[in-house]
Amino acid sequence: MPLRAQNNPYVDDRVVHFGFQLGMNFMSFGVTDSELPIVNPLTGETEIYHARVSSLMPGFNVGFITDVRLSRHLSLRLTPGMQFSSRTLSYKTESGKPVTGSPGNGAKTDVLSIPVNIPLYLKWAAEREGNFRPYVIGGGGVSFNVSRDREKPILLNTMDYFCEVGAGVDLYFRWFKFCPEITYRIGFANQLAPADGRMELPPQDIFYTTSLSRLLNRQLVITFNFE
Repeated sequence: MPLRAQNNPYVDDRVVHFGFQLGMNFMSFGVTDSELPIVNPLTGETEIYHARVSSLMPGFNVGFITDVRLSRHLSLRLTPGMQFSSRTLSYKTESGKPVTGSPGNGAKTDVLSIPVNIPLYLKWAAEREGNFRPYVIGGGGVSFNVSRDREKPILLNTMDYFCEVGAGVDLYFRWFKFCPEITYRIGFANQLAPADGRMELPPQDIFYTTSLSRLLNRQLVITFNFE
């Protein structure tokens, strides 16, 4: 395609460039049950509880971009940012009997989190065709949950580390690049904080935590980059 038909024909020749990102996330958990028999203080019955993520609320994310050009097709990207997200855990007993918890909670509890992410990626982009350039991206990083409410039935640990893969496309406009991107993230650190020592947790809510052994972060992220 003739050079005159391209917007920003030399934008990818910059050694370093910056930008910002907005998007949405759908966070979930990889849930591992403890399989331990637990006495419900309200009923006096011993049950084994099972949990699953029953609903995902779309969250919001915002961040900044620093991109370092390594070669014609490869770049290194640092994109620190913050996310706001919510998930709902639903519980049931192995026997099928109703689960009893605090009034208003029943067999469900919402898990809110606000992680600050510090990821580092490698981005490989194909050859540019006009104002279109697809790419794949992969990397990993660490995150720190800055929202911890000890009065909630589920308390999350502060730190996680993760890997992430995805794909997107660079769309070239006259003054900037617009880059829609979709990625999938897998966390490796157990996010479940133990119930031991949480004096503020009502006895009837202890099963929310003790029925679990592991919670691993999983999330799908749709990002709109402006560079």
